[in-house]
Amino acid sequence: MFSKELIEQLAAELDRAEKARVQIEHFSKRFPDMTVADGYAVSRAWVQMKIAGGRIARGHKIGLTSRAMQISSQIDEPDYGTLLDDMFFEPGELPSARFIAPRVEVELAFILKKKLEGTHITIDEVLDATDYVQPAIEIIDARIEQFDRHSKAMRKVQDTISDNAANAGIVLGGRRVSPREVDLPWIGAILRQNGVVEETGLAAGVQGHPAIGVAWLAMKLAPWGECLQAGEVVLAGSFTRPVVAKSGNVFDADYGPLGRFEFSFS
Repeated sequence: MFSKELIEQLAAELDRAEKARVQIEHFSKRFPDMTVADGYAVSRAWVQMKIAGGRIARGHKIGLTSRAMQISSQIDEPDYGTLLDDMFFEPGELPSARFIAPRVEVELAFILKKKLEGTHITIDEVLDATDYVQPAIEIIDARIEQFDRHSKAMRKVQDTISDNAANAGIVLGGRRVSPREVDLPWIGAILRQNGVVEETGLAAGVQGHPAIGVAWLAMKLAPWGECLQAGEVVLAGSFTRPVVAKSGNVFDADYGPLGRFEFSFS
């Protein structure tokens, strides 16, 4: 288990990497005994550092929700991170200079109207606690390099978790709908990049139902004495692979009946 001093040191390294837009080497390489719990401790310390600097927590993101991603990361459950106020963007131009190596994922956002807490939460309880569901694009980024600069080995899940689950931005667009107004697993999306279809998917790709991840997260927070609060935004997980984004790229997110919106990196 990492010491408090080491946790704060690694959190500071992440903060400097983000500000300088220079990736750092894998923590798991430097500390082979690093655990998932150590990763969350570093992530939480980094988020608290940001909040102390004036940022405001507005919600959470859930990652690694697909079975394929879990297998590739050698885990059997998703991970999670914190959404901060400066991560929210409107459709339109996004500042490329804000990111290091951004990638784009297609998701659904749950906006809560009442808190979710406890160690046993059902899909129905998630739907009852949700004010509305809205199309969302998550922008993931890597302050810790994805592949080791020397060995080319892929980073471990402990690294991704410590990096606030690769969290960097969120674009909300399209139409807000009641969670019971639509059949959530059948919500689909087409993601175009510079006019070319890069990804398509159904929300069922998120563990069969996107509300499952929201329930999982609420239960995961319970041992910390925490819960999902009314007014928070929860990104339920991607149902497409991440698409690399570069300056000048224009994206078109088409959710069919839930609307369509564009965003670009300038």
